[in-house]
Amino acid sequence: MEIELNLDESIHKNIGNYFEKAKKAEAKAEKIREAMKVVEQKIKKLESKAQNEQKKTPISKRPREWYEKFRWSFSSDGFLILAGRDANTNELLISKYMEPKDLYFHADVYGAAHCIIKTNGNNPGENTLKEAAVFAAVFSKAWQDGLNSVDVYSVKPEQVSKKAPSGESLGFGAYVIYGKRNWFKNTPLKFAIGIEKAGEHYRVISGPPEAIEKKALTSFRIVQGKKKKSEVAKQLKAAFEKATNCPISIDEIMQMLPADKMEIQRSQ
Repeated sequence: MEIELNLDESIHKNIGNYFEKAKKAEAKAEKIREAMKVVEQKIKKLESKAQNEQKKTPISKRPREWYEKFRWSFSSDGFLILAGRDANTNELLISKYMEPKDLYFHADVYGAAHCIIKTNGNNPGENTLKEAAVFAAVFSKAWQDGLNSVDVYSVKPEQVSKKAPSGESLGFGAYVIYGKRNWFKNTPLKFAIGIEKAGEHYRVISGPPEAIEKKALTSFRIVQGKKKKSEVAKQLKAAFEKATNCPISIDEIMQMLPADKMEIQRSQ
């Protein structure tokens, strides 16, 4: 190692100069060490965050069930309840998926969806029948019209026909009901939405509160109000992601909600 000396100064002065340089170098080295510690801590936080992100299971990537093309819910007794989303799915639901042992429901108001209980040959109990009536009521124009309740009826599949009365015609997705109807008078428009664990994934569920609150990890009552569906969906997305630490599809939330004009009432 070479050391430069200033011959115009004394040996003691030269030693003092090198001592000052050494102290400055040590101070710089200490600052570098401190900066490196900060960088290392940031790297560890980023690595931890990346690992957590890898553990998350996006709901958008979960496998979809055949019935999710319709509006769907499971009753508190485990029966699948389905309703059409539009004219196409109304037609499809009745023409392809309604079987002889199923039950058909419809709100007694213009603009109501076709609704069925998939029974698989079993007899649904009173709870399931009432919940199917509520489901049919919520997904009718009664919600958008601000009605608190609406009459709903049920019939057997053989009473649902494409054969119109003489001199009349039926539009696409429309059917005629023949025979005696089983009425559910003044059915309330009650609704809840929540998040549940389905295998390795999370999924959004909605329907009558009695069924949803029983199964959901966390759920919210939805009532008629003034907010747009998109605004409420954003609030629900934030709440569900906080509860699950998992990204939730806002499109899926939107699909599970009724028409516009709603509010979040309370959580479970």
